[in-house]
Amino acid sequence: MNYLAHAYLSFNDPDILVGNMISDYVKGRKKFDYSPGIQKGIELHRFIDDFTDHHPATQKAKEFFKKDYRLYSGAFVDIVYDHFLAKSLSNDLLQQFSFNAYRILEQYESIFPERFKKLFPYMRSENWLNNYQNQIMIEKSFRGLVYRAKFIDDASAANDIFRQHYKALNICFDEFFPELYKAADQKFNELVNN
Repeated sequence: MNYLAHAYLSFNDPDILVGNMISDYVKGRKKFDYSPGIQKGIELHRFIDDFTDHHPATQKAKEFFKKDYRLYSGAFVDIVYDHFLAKSLSNDLLQQFSFNAYRILEQYESIFPERFKKLFPYMRSENWLNNYQNQIMIEKSFRGLVYRAKFIDDASAANDIFRQHYKALNICFDEFFPELYKAADQKFNELVNN
């Protein structure tokens, strides 16, 4: 999953939110540099990614991108899933949720890993969390993924796939997300109660 889903699946817990958002930038034992609550957020992030990668609906969604993007197909699906999550929320709820997430994250900026520290001002100023509902933001995210990737250099095929298979990808999300939500909620409760 991408940033919106990881934020949403932090269940309004500030430390979990921070860990969930920075996890991709915290490698190996570096997670022990953070407080126990943030470590739990990192663990939840990794659980969410593993659940997502192995879900049959995600495997189906990846097939649309696989021919053009092979190993990166899952990363494109993560972005697509954020779009459908954003579309599933009311505008007011999404705006309020995004505002609150940025407000919480700002309080932890001094402890962000360097790469997330550089990215966060763009995320906030361009309101990524709220704007995942817009196809333009998804296409921009595709370009950002291509820019960071080593073996791909063009997002135009991803844009075409997204538009052409929009309904089928939405069905994959609808099959997948309720199950992820339930599993993540259970994992969250395990983590915070231990």
